[in-house]
Amino acid sequence: MKSNLRTLLLLSLFMAFSAIGGMVKIPAVIGTIAIDSMPALLIASLYNGRWGAIVASGGHLLSSYYVGFPLGPFHVLIAIEMAFFVWLFGYVFSKGKRVFAAILFFIGNGILAGIPFIFIFSPSFYYAILPPLLLASFVNLTVAHFLYPPLESRLKRGKIA
Repeated sequence: MKSNLRTLLLLSLFMAFSAIGGMVKIPAVIGTIAIDSMPALLIASLYNGRWGAIVASGGHLLSSYYVGFPLGPFHVLIAIEMAFFVWLFGYVFSKGKRVFAAILFFIGNGILAGIPFIFIFSPSFYYAILPPLLLASFVNLTVAHFLYPPLESRLKRGKIA
């Protein structure tokens, strides 16, 4: 029971961080590109990719909620994509290939995640969201990169759950 409560509390805490990051927007055609995946990347690297996937999908839905779901039900598709790329990041990161994990996330979240919108909307929509997606992916990875070492050392010393 204690372990389940600890898991729930950690997921809630990182989801709250993701909600706060969702308020920090990257200027784009749509207002849902934000710093919401950084907490998901952190929990995926500190614990596991499954937890990161939960935080990533919830964080995106919260970030979209703040601006009124401008893409409607397609935000569920984006949340699934983000969950997959954060899970993949966490999986590769846990195998000790940290740089490769970051590269995969950058390419996946920054380039591949927008490809369905070429067919859903238009190629011009994809080209309009590509630079902000790349910037957001880079910023999320960079902030997570700098927060990871101190959090990992505190985790090893038993200072955090």
